[in-house]
Amino acid sequence: MQTERKYTVTELTELIRGALENTFCGGITVEGEISNCRPSSIGHLYFTLKDAHAIISAAMFKNSLRGLAFQPKDGMLVRARGRISVYAPRGSYQITCDSLELAGEGDILAMLERRKRQLAAEGLFDENRKRQLPRFPEKVGVVSSPTGAAVRDILNVLRRRALGLDVLILPALVQGVEAASVIAARIRQANQWQLADVLIVGRGGGSIEDLLPFSDEMVVRAIAESKIPIVSAVGHEIDWALSDFAADLRAPTPSAAAELVSENRGEALLWVRNQAANLYTSIRARAETCRLLLKPFNLTEIEHRFRGILQPYLVRLDDAKENLLSAFREHLAFIRSILERRRAVLETASPLAVLERGFSIVTNTRTGKLVRRQQDVQAADIVNIRPAHGLITAKVE
Repeated sequence: MQTERKYTVTELTELIRGALENTFCGGITVEGEISNCRPSSIGHLYFTLKDAHAIISAAMFKNSLRGLAFQPKDGMLVRARGRISVYAPRGSYQITCDSLELAGEGDILAMLERRKRQLAAEGLFDENRKRQLPRFPEKVGVVSSPTGAAVRDILNVLRRRALGLDVLILPALVQGVEAASVIAARIRQANQWQLADVLIVGRGGGSIEDLLPFSDEMVVRAIAESKIPIVSAVGHEIDWALSDFAADLRAPTPSAAAELVSENRGEALLWVRNQAANLYTSIRARAETCRLLLKPFNLTEIEHRFRGILQPYLVRLDDAKENLLSAFREHLAFIRSILERRRAVLETASPLAVLERGFSIVTNTRTGKLVRRQQDVQAADIVNIRPAHGLITAKVE
């Protein structure tokens, strides 16, 4: 019986490497959608190419990236030209790209773009429906995975910037098929029970597939319907989701979202401290100035100076009083003289004054009229004669 040959892991990997690399030694072109795109700190680019049924790891080194006419991003449909290589330490294979060119729009990006246009047409992304964050929130709700790095980052920032602020973690799945429904439910629960003054909805970074729940229509509509202001904090700064457009404010990272909701409190505290310091300095400076100004004065000298300032005003007050009294007297004398003249005129025109000079009023008792001429009476008429004093009755003959 022939003994089966045994291979070490290294030997087997080398056989696989030789088979793959020799098969595709002339290079290969692969078309697929970029996913999980992540630049390295030294300038290389690592990503995966995928279609509906499979994925392959890919890498592009910085020397090849220099001639690239676009910035690779998740969701782009590209044609990659390169060679197949095996990375023995991980036992994986990948395509090392020498060039990339756009081949159209990826399926995921195309779907997101269609959904974005649909929801925008309904007005869910309108700026006029977005609200300001509360100036001093007392309760902050966080809709995210309770075990994720995003929650730890948020808690660390709030602990440093707003110690004593109440933070409520609303646990939710942040990736997978059921994540969108759980996130939407948590947002609606927070609104139903008024659990927070502001909500942070988000997660840490990930591939475009990982972030898809935050672009789900259920989540976007829940955010748009929320009465509680919402900050969307999905992924890293270069990542995005449709929740960013529906939220009242978009933060580039979960840590940045925590800084935004605590910004007003931190700024207000700093402003109060600065104002207190400025006020204290101003009071000290003014007190010192007053002390220096008062130092050369004693009570007697201050009283003398005060009287010197007050005396002209007292003199002006006395003069004004005398002028006013004099004007009153002159006006009163003028009015009195007018009254005297008018009284004399009235007395001169009075009928009693005429009677005092010897005249009398004669009235015909028959006619009741004054007698002004002889024809006003007849023989045997009785007349009343009224001198200045008394009454005389006479008969005409």
